[in-house]
Amino acid sequence: MFSVTVRDHIMIAHSFRGEVFGPAQRLHGATFVVDATFRRAELDADNLVVDIGRAASELHDVLSQLNYRNLDDEPAFASMNTSTEALAKVIADRLADRVHAGALGEGARGLSGIAVTLHESHIAWASYERAL
Repeated sequence: MFSVTVRDHIMIAHSFRGEVFGPAQRLHGATFVVDATFRRAELDADNLVVDIGRAASELHDVLSQLNYRNLDDEPAFASMNTSTEALAKVIADRLADRVHAGALGEGARGLSGIAVTLHESHIAWASYERAL
């Protein structure tokens, strides 16, 4: 399996509902380093997994919809706790939509999966991986 990973970051604010979250129930900020890994079994006709520039640009565009936002105020997140794990899934799904729409080029249609990892700190991170 081949893979290419691109990296960016976001800064968000949010709060959680539920006693399990303790003090994180109050509004707080988070800065995430975000890795998006694109996978495929065989390289495309140009010997690529995916165009790195396009992958980085699409990741940046997806993250710009979240960056510097209070997620508590965003209608898309009204009914969910925006945990690190849940945000990884949201980002992966939005990237998958872009792959299917052709935004990463025709060669990207041969991708088999995407994994998104949000690094919350140097000692904690969460990932979500999905098939394409």
